[in-house]
Amino acid sequence: MSEENVVYIGNKPVMNYVLAVVTQMNGGTTDVVLKARGRAISRAVDVAEIVRNRFIPDIDVNNIDISTEEIIGNEGTATNVSAIEILLRKD
Repeated sequence: MSEENVVYIGNKPVMNYVLAVVTQMNGGTTDVVLKARGRAISRAVDVAEIVRNRFIPDIDVNNIDISTEEIIGNEGTATNVSAIEILLRKD
């Protein structure tokens, strides 16, 4: 999986990420990975569902990986943050 097939989900509006996924799919890519951490996880799920239900009906959620990442804060303290990767694949 090349780095250009990855969409990192952050604080922007959901439709910005939907547009990024649809643009990649229309460009000939068959796989796109949505990656998100922390509070952006729900936004990643929203992006996957909006793409599946409104824009590209023949796309499937192929795999979902969840994990915990350790983030070092400004004071040097370690914090655990949840992460998700959603693999969308077009038939």
